[in-house]
Amino acid sequence: MSSLKGPAPSNAKFDGSPLRVAIVHSRWNKTVIDALVSGTIAKLKEQGVKESNIVLQAVPGSFELPLACQKVIAGGNVQAGATATDLLGGLSFGSGANSLSTGSRSSTPAPTVTNMPSQPFDAVIAIGVLIKGSTMHFEYICESVSHALMRVQLDTGVPVIFGVLTALTDDQALERAGLGRGENGKGHNHGEDWALAAVEMASHARRWREGKF
Repeated sequence: MSSLKGPAPSNAKFDGSPLRVAIVHSRWNKTVIDALVSGTIAKLKEQGVKESNIVLQAVPGSFELPLACQKVIAGGNVQAGATATDLLGGLSFGSGANSLSTGSRSSTPAPTVTNMPSQPFDAVIAIGVLIKGSTMHFEYICESVSHALMRVQLDTGVPVIFGVLTALTDDQALERAGLGRGENGKGHNHGEDWALAAVEMASHARRWREGKF
């Protein structure tokens, strides 16, 4: 009998090529985290998201994810509004009396002007792994992180995908990262689902902002 779990497949095809996505992950339970992050990145690329538009940031634990996601979204907005001139303090590398001469310091290479990202983040994927222990710590962190991540997306208007596993055992976490070691096989890497959700929600949010339904 097939499982009832999981979303129904979407009737629409979503193009991730114009999207910019951030992945913010914790470092607790590294083996599971690494597999989830890898699965997420691979699926984002499969959906057309450019590697240069995937930004990866790490924080100590899941409790730190909401603040990190909020700041990453804000930082993306700053980047999108910045120019190379802003970042280099108005230095000129062309001709003129106030320009820098590359010949005057032959041993010092001229600064390279790089293009800044021209768009904010369309979605953020928060990835963490919480495994129940012998105290109430698990319950407190799960509830706090869940509510806080929801608040971040409502406050910013940027989709925040809930990629925090809340497992009762090590085996549950491993199975949900495609690393299962039980009789039922390796399981399914949920990072793939989070990537699909990010592309879909980011695409929806773009349309909705333009009044398209």
